[in-house]
Amino acid sequence: MERFATFTGYVFPNETDIPWSLMIVIYPYITGLVAGSFTVATFYHVFGVTRFKPVARFALLTSLSFMIFVPVPLLLHLGHPERALNVMLTPHLTSAFAAFGFFAAFYVILVTLEIWFSYREDIVVWAREGKGLRGQFYRALTLGSYEISATTRAYDAKWIKALAIVGIAGAHGLHGYVGFVFGSLKSREWWGSDLMPAIFLVSAIVSGISILIVLYLLISRFRQTPIDKTCLKGLAYMLWGFLIFAMVLEFLEFANIVYKGREGVETIMALVAGPIWFSVWVLQVGGSVAAFIILTYVIWRGTQDRRLIVGVLVSAVLMLIAVLAMRWNVVIGGQELSKTMHGLLYFYPPVLGREGLLATVIVFALPFGMLWVLTKLLPPWLPDPRHA
Repeated sequence: MERFATFTGYVFPNETDIPWSLMIVIYPYITGLVAGSFTVATFYHVFGVTRFKPVARFALLTSLSFMIFVPVPLLLHLGHPERALNVMLTPHLTSAFAAFGFFAAFYVILVTLEIWFSYREDIVVWAREGKGLRGQFYRALTLGSYEISATTRAYDAKWIKALAIVGIAGAHGLHGYVGFVFGSLKSREWWGSDLMPAIFLVSAIVSGISILIVLYLLISRFRQTPIDKTCLKGLAYMLWGFLIFAMVLEFLEFANIVYKGREGVETIMALVAGPIWFSVWVLQVGGSVAAFIILTYVIWRGTQDRRLIVGVLVSAVLMLIAVLAMRWNVVIGGQELSKTMHGLLYFYPPVLGREGLLATVIVFALPFGMLWVLTKLLPPWLPDPRHA
């Protein structure tokens, strides 16, 4: 389906079609959730922050669930998705998008191994007690090793930490390269920024922490289990800290554009005051500022119980919306700025079609279904036998 946009001013004829639509918006958003949720797990496995223990294994499952579906938006966007494997078979190392296949495959393998080592003792127990098809599944996962001892526990812990350390670079590099793709496109004044990779990375961590908070609170309510207040406070502190970095970097990027005042800066100012004013000033900036104020109040006042839960939950939801708006502003906003620098386009996404709103919602819902399956097969809420 062609995505023609209305326009004002002087626009090149071939710019009235927006080539990168909703699937390219949701692609970096899902990728960011992968990096952010994995970051929470590394704080426990690498840095030994025990307050994150209740969500450490759940964070790994969340990261893997979203990572499995990261390529889906790109495949739906491609005209010939059956050719996607050519990127792996005939690598083109000078292409940033071509490198994605290798980054994604490496990260999936790494997270899968870390999950296996984290659950190995549980898998052994389930394999011994399980019956039928479920028991056969767990017995296959043991890879023939049923030993549980101090030696195997030390070996598992060593590998978990090593994989988590490598995963820090893998997860953050995976999303940092997405920002690099946009920051390296000098043909678009709205994109060509050296701060773009850092902004994408930090905002990804913010969104990943936020989705973990929302899921943890909702699942705890559904399971009718008490919420670990110490863990929730730790997530709130972590979200607050990375949110500060994200806001500072985004402000510096915009201030840098305005301060340079290069040719066409007036059109950029018209862009943020016109086609994307709501998503910039209300959703992105307003949501970030509101979340920052709420988290600051919660931390400063030392709120407890229900007020703590509500405050952190509202802040997390606001940040999920703000980061999604930021992705929209970068991907769609950059294309609404004409290359003539004397015209603006107005893009209205279709509801149906391969890259419509309905398809985007379905793609975004798929990782949650995968997460439900993984939590049924590998329950993350059981106590870790290594720290019993």
